[in-house]
Amino acid sequence: MTDIVLLDATGRRRSPATMPGFHRGRPPRNKGLRYPADPPAVEEIVAVMRVAGDSAYGLRTRALIVVLWRAGLRISEALALSESDLDRSQGRILVRRGKGGRRATLRSLAVRAGVRRRFAPHQLRHAHAVEMAREGVPLNVIQRQLGYANLGITSVYLQGIDNSEIIETVGARAAPTLPASAGLR
Repeated sequence: MTDIVLLDATGRRRSPATMPGFHRGRPPRNKGLRYPADPPAVEEIVAVMRVAGDSAYGLRTRALIVVLWRAGLRISEALALSESDLDRSQGRILVRRGKGGRRATLRSLAVRAGVRRRFAPHQLRHAHAVEMAREGVPLNVIQRQLGYANLGITSVYLQGIDNSEIIETVGARAAPTLPASAGLR
């Protein structure tokens, strides 16, 4: 049996996996796996941005991180933006295309920055949702900002809030005060 050698336009060997239809009928390797909401801390995000540097590529990467993190966009939404989608006077971004599309790799920058957790573009979206929740933004507003019809999906993003923070927040609530005669009439 002879192996067929695939070559690209420059004459280098190509993997058969790069050919259209190679993966047809095969389930993705990560099918059925669920990753917990584990948003990076602000310090980790800033460290990754610093490592990106000031070159043209670094500035582009830093801008992408800011849009993913502070606007809560999906990677495909951020990559589909054009200059006409930015309104500098209002500080707004017009998202024309929703879910689906390509991925960007931030992992190598995270490793160089010393971030030891999984650092994917979608986690910046999680960080955005958690920060909004910590700022007291109502859950239904967070849901609409992220573009979800189902409130249950939005709550998955907020699993990044740890138990001690929940206990601290509940403990800090003021006790209800009622007049002594309330409900006695």
